[in-house]
Amino acid sequence: MTDYATFYRRSIEDPKGFWAEQAELIDWHRPFDEVLDDSRPPFTRWFVGGQTNLCHNAVDRHAARRPDDNALIWVSTEVGQERTYSYAELQREVERMAAGLVELGVGQGDRVLIYMPMIPEAAFAMLACVRIGAIHSVVFGGFASVSLASRIDDAQPKLIVSADAGSRAGKVVPYKPLLDEAIRLAKNKPRTSSWSTAASPPANPSKAATSTTPPSGRATSTAASPAPGSTPPTPATPSTPAAPPAPPRAYSATPAATPSRWPPA
Repeated sequence: MTDYATFYRRSIEDPKGFWAEQAELIDWHRPFDEVLDDSRPPFTRWFVGGQTNLCHNAVDRHAARRPDDNALIWVSTEVGQERTYSYAELQREVERMAAGLVELGVGQGDRVLIYMPMIPEAAFAMLACVRIGAIHSVVFGGFASVSLASRIDDAQPKLIVSADAGSRAGKVVPYKPLLDEAIRLAKNKPRTSSWSTAASPPANPSKAATSTTPPSGRATSTAASPAPGSTPPTPATPSTPAAPPAPPRAYSATPAATPSRWPPA
């Protein structure tokens, strides 16, 4: 590999050639027509006419080639715990959450607002949105109800993915009451899916944001608050199999480029 200065200089001097080469490093569902359309300055379009799925590139292709390698390592200074997910495990978790989103009516182009603590499930939610072509907006878990309500109205999400509680500085932060109040204040009234991290504030606050049971049975959804006893749907099949490509519903139509790398080698 060339040194960084040379690498960077080429990206400035020959952006079309540079990004065409970089685009060869990922898989494409449909090849691009041109790398860069800058015919209407100051507006530009990259990888015109192409299509890829970023969840496939981040998860699926690695799960197929090296399923047991570490994909996600979660280390919490709040609760003093660590969880590690292989690519195969990460793929299963993302598929499961993607199935839940689809079951709740989320589709390509819909907005999903994610209001969660720094737990692995937040990453699952983001990847699940990308997997089905939805647009996710992450809201900082420390925001109060008024700030959260304004972001709900700005994004007008079809669904909010949240948690019942988190932990900060050794204290339990109850997300559920904050979310309920935010939805009351907001003009837009989306459905919510709440990830159960703690049924009630524990004696040891450091355990508030941990998940010690399998995902099944932890997610609930209602129009404004969790429905007792609800369970997640059957896990989805992979949305980006090697062959044939997944249906359009399961793809995010992201501008793509370079000669087609689909199906994966």
